[in-house]
Amino acid sequence: MRLLLVEDDDHVAAALSAILAKHGFAVTHARNGEEALQAVLPTAQGDRPSYGVILLDLGLPDQDGYQVCARIRKLTTTPVIMVTARSDVRSRIHGLNLGADDYVVKPYDTGELLARIHAVSRRTGGPADDAAGGTGSAAEATVLRLGTVTVELPTRRVSVDGEPVALTRKEFDLLALLAQRPGVVFRREQIISEVWQTSWEGTGRTLEVHVASLRSKLRMPALIETVRGVGYRLVPPAA
Repeated sequence: MRLLLVEDDDHVAAALSAILAKHGFAVTHARNGEEALQAVLPTAQGDRPSYGVILLDLGLPDQDGYQVCARIRKLTTTPVIMVTARSDVRSRIHGLNLGADDYVVKPYDTGELLARIHAVSRRTGGPADDAAGGTGSAAEATVLRLGTVTVELPTRRVSVDGEPVALTRKEFDLLALLAQRPGVVFRREQIISEVWQTSWEGTGRTLEVHVASLRSKLRMPALIETVRGVGYRLVPPAA
């Protein structure tokens, strides 16, 4: 798999590139935001570079990492993992709202980073899959209506009161999973297994952030209920 590493520290980039190479990744290194944006642009021949994952450090010398993420998302649907020293939930939600698929908080364990890279890359099996962002659970020809929220599974579109809401791949997959069985409590382990396709325990914090982001984007905090000690369920709005 080709991986775009956006990291301004050459020593950190060299060490990380060596580790990634040992695990089968071909790494392209961008030292700042402008290099990262140039790396995802089509070539003069019209070919678009094919990366499995973009690993984006937010502490860049020339541009704000959040802005770089937003610009990258306009250019490509390649999964983006943010690397940040900011551990507060609000910063993570902001990153997800800009189009990031996941995040890793510094200092991180190499095993954690590799697990997250594999988790976000598993669902991008080809151009059609990448464009749809798809997982099998959302492929059924079904439109779900939950009060003012409409979830179109075939096209992976979500709207509230007729206004489209932009969700990341994982946010849509999470919403689709809960929306197909409203009122049913999904265990955290089950959600992580079906949406992230992994049993790795560290993904639990990512789940919490994605739930918080969904509540914010849909402007309906009560739509997804936390069942303490168990998991989550979708509560259909009252008619």
